[in-house]
Amino acid sequence: MNTFMQKPVSYRKTTTKSGFKEFIAQWDLQILVLPAMIYIIIFYYIPMWGVLFAFQDYDIFKGFFNSDWVGLKHFHVLFNSPDFLLVMGNTLTISFLKLLILFPAPIFLALILNEVRNERFKRIVQTITYLPHFISWVIVAGFVTSILAVDNGSLNLLLQSLGLIKEPISWLSIPKYFRTILIGSGLWKEIGFSSIIYLAAISGIDTAQYEAAEVDGASRVKQIFAITLPNIAPVIGIFLILAIGNLLNAGFEDILVLTNNGANAILRDTSEVIDTYVYKQGLGGMRYSYATCVGLFKSVINIILLCSANLLVKKLGSESLW
Repeated sequence: MNTFMQKPVSYRKTTTKSGFKEFIAQWDLQILVLPAMIYIIIFYYIPMWGVLFAFQDYDIFKGFFNSDWVGLKHFHVLFNSPDFLLVMGNTLTISFLKLLILFPAPIFLALILNEVRNERFKRIVQTITYLPHFISWVIVAGFVTSILAVDNGSLNLLLQSLGLIKEPISWLSIPKYFRTILIGSGLWKEIGFSSIIYLAAISGIDTAQYEAAEVDGASRVKQIFAITLPNIAPVIGIFLILAIGNLLNAGFEDILVLTNNGANAILRDTSEVIDTYVYKQGLGGMRYSYATCVGLFKSVINIILLCSANLLVKKLGSESLW
């Protein structure tokens, strides 16, 4: 009886030692991880103390310790602001559009590329679709502005030559077209690079499943729905959770450059989102505490959405983050 009672204690000690020895034995791998850990600590964890600005009337001349504490004052100002509903409405609209269009598009592209049997053509398509990801949004905005320009813009010239319009249209000065332009340029820029992970997941599927399906007479379309999609469903689920967790991150660089650094006031009613609002209020208006308050509000909502999406996926029996 005594021997039996002593076994769990002995086992735990051995496990602790072996884990520490394993950690030391993998010192080269730990060094590889170290730069990423330092990066996360410096740029993600240390700046977290800055959320306290949201509860102060922060003054750069007084500093953090001498600025007045005001509690939830800035949150009351935010929720009673006439800009709140506008900014939240634009953020949710653009975020849902990106979720509905930009999320499934890479999956669709990966499924199509997986069916291409000409390897040379497949590599060419992959290269063409991957490259835009490495172009900065400033350059992409230049392309878009040039194509949509009133004077000699490619789109206006094409539509005029086809007789669809009589006069050139100033596309970037009409609010109802802005979201279409934003989503379209984002789709062109990211669809190829985002499809890489899905192509990798598809390549890991056992080919014996496809061979068995062919023997049973299943078409390529049926194989996609019966084999490919179920096998990559865990990957899709994880990325869907992350996408929902970032739902309020409607965009910053893309919106900022397409609105000429926010100077195009005509587009404000359809383009102003939380991130651009924080940028204008914080750096433009020097309302540091108020901007921090808005950013904190967005982060809290994102955390709630992330946890809710993870819980929902877990209850559905699919792969979750934790």
